[in-house]
Amino acid sequence: MTKEKRQPREVCTKTIIPNVTEILSVMGEDPTREGLLDTPVRFAKSMMFLTSGYEVDLEEIVGKALFKAESSEMVIVKDIEMYSLCEHHMLPFFGKAHVGYIPNKKIIGLSKIPRVLDVFARRLQVQERLTAQVADAMMEVLNPLGVAVVIEAAHFCMMMRGVEKQNSKTITSAMRGQFTDSNTRQEFLKLISN
Repeated sequence: MTKEKRQPREVCTKTIIPNVTEILSVMGEDPTREGLLDTPVRFAKSMMFLTSGYEVDLEEIVGKALFKAESSEMVIVKDIEMYSLCEHHMLPFFGKAHVGYIPNKKIIGLSKIPRVLDVFARRLQVQERLTAQVADAMMEVLNPLGVAVVIEAAHFCMMMRGVEKQNSKTITSAMRGQFTDSNTRQEFLKLISN
């Protein structure tokens, strides 16, 4: 899975800083006042971190963390903290992800599963695509018998603006391979709901 292309970090930062300064002025703020003086730089650094998934290579993340396994029983990492930015408003959405897979002679180091999630969460996103990308990436790097991903998230674009519904959650799922079987899917959903 190839990573997205973006300008070098220095180019992005040098472009973001003057534009944020201009946005502050247009909004009626004084970008030279004490509280805002370093805001453009801080914002640029923050955006570079929050979108660092564009710079990450999936194969580098996984590295040598694939191991032989005789078992083909379901493996689940649940309640993985997840933070991303909505591509429509550039506001955060956050929640938890549950990722399961059925090994096919290989298992992956457990800490790599949240790292795979972060590769795609640290991009401008929509939750539906993020869920599918994690499932597809796990299929690609691990070649398991199946993968299941469920993400539950709250979206600031619905909470802070627009409909302003603070208690709403969005749940998305992506099922691949043996998880398209209703019994396997039900077992996964039961295990993550406990």
